[in-house]
Amino acid sequence: MRNIRTFCFIAFLSLSGLITSCKSPVKPMKEGLWRGVFVLPENEIPFTFEVKGKLADSTSIFLINGDDRFELKKVFYSNDSVTIPIDLYDVVLRGKLTENTFDGSYNKRAANNKITSIPLIATFGALPRFPSTNTIPTVSLDGTWDVTIYADGNSEKTVGNFSQKGTRLTGSILESTGDYRFLEGVADGKIFSLSAFGGSTPYLVKGEFLNDSTFTGEFITLRKISKLEGKRNPGAALPDPYSASPLKEGYSTVEFSFPDLEGKQVSLSDSKYKGKVVIVTILGSWCPNCLDENAYLSSWYKINQQRGVEIIGLGFERKDDFESAKIALTNLKNRLGIPYEILFAGKSGTESASKALPALKGIFVFPTTIFIDKKGKVRKVHTGFSGPATGKFFTEFKVEFNGLIDSLLAE
Repeated sequence: MRNIRTFCFIAFLSLSGLITSCKSPVKPMKEGLWRGVFVLPENEIPFTFEVKGKLADSTSIFLINGDDRFELKKVFYSNDSVTIPIDLYDVVLRGKLTENTFDGSYNKRAANNKITSIPLIATFGALPRFPSTNTIPTVSLDGTWDVTIYADGNSEKTVGNFSQKGTRLTGSILESTGDYRFLEGVADGKIFSLSAFGGSTPYLVKGEFLNDSTFTGEFITLRKISKLEGKRNPGAALPDPYSASPLKEGYSTVEFSFPDLEGKQVSLSDSKYKGKVVIVTILGSWCPNCLDENAYLSSWYKINQQRGVEIIGLGFERKDDFESAKIALTNLKNRLGIPYEILFAGKSGTESASKALPALKGIFVFPTTIFIDKKGKVRKVHTGFSGPATGKFFTEFKVEFNGLIDSLLAE
């Protein structure tokens, strides 16, 4: 009996090993360029990305938009399935994988835990972002434009800044809150198309020229389609970003005390900040324009810290608990290599931020940046951020920013 049991046990092990050895190994996404498409009821929003890494446990994906490369380091495989979390924005891409295709969905979780899910398909190969008829453009989009966006019965004045080289288009649309980051596309005859996907929300802009100085079109997101009107204007500009969030009457400074990512309370009155110029940036790890601003500030701070300037980031996160916020803000800090303090200041939203800093007349925009002089007085409050995708507007901001800091340090 014992021999029979032993034989059966050995046979079982042999069969188990055979089954295990016959399982198909996990194959990662093919290295190289891919073209993806978000499929909406009336439109498709295309984007491109590059896969690097030949092994399943060392794959990175780079979302490509103009000159921007946004790296996704987490890619998980299970048989023919792939999961790509984008932690900063509470987005997950999931789908089935063949050698040359990805068929799945984009899934974004909102602050109320509601999930938006959109079909997503991708094909391997250096395919064009937008199909082209190779028609020579008859009008150039190059330059700055007054762009009016019509949505939900309202109109919003924005600014478009674009670059056109042959049929290739890049640029962005600027609002008082920030910009739509790196748009990329093509001009084709008298029509043009641009799109972007940097990990958060996909965008699509479609337009048609009425003449060399006017166009109409649509601005498309996952939630809605808005009408566009553009008028060429070399002097197009947004309202003064220093006027939206001034101090309340009777106040000369801001006061706060919030925990850093180790749980230690930090306040503006700490000795580290005494007698120094201090920049306070109000941010959220979920905010793409905050990402751009802190990428700039991080690089700038590493060069200028020794001049007697400090930066503090006040993070307002989706979940109003320290442990969740610590994870999100640590991810942001590590991604950008931020060397200055990031504090957890509360739940995301302008109402929460306004309550946290009651000396201001209100926080209406993420990011908002406060400039404080050596005596602890607030000298300027800047709303929004025009990042590197905005071209000359980003250049103008850097000149203005450095001039302001130079003047405060010289006092």
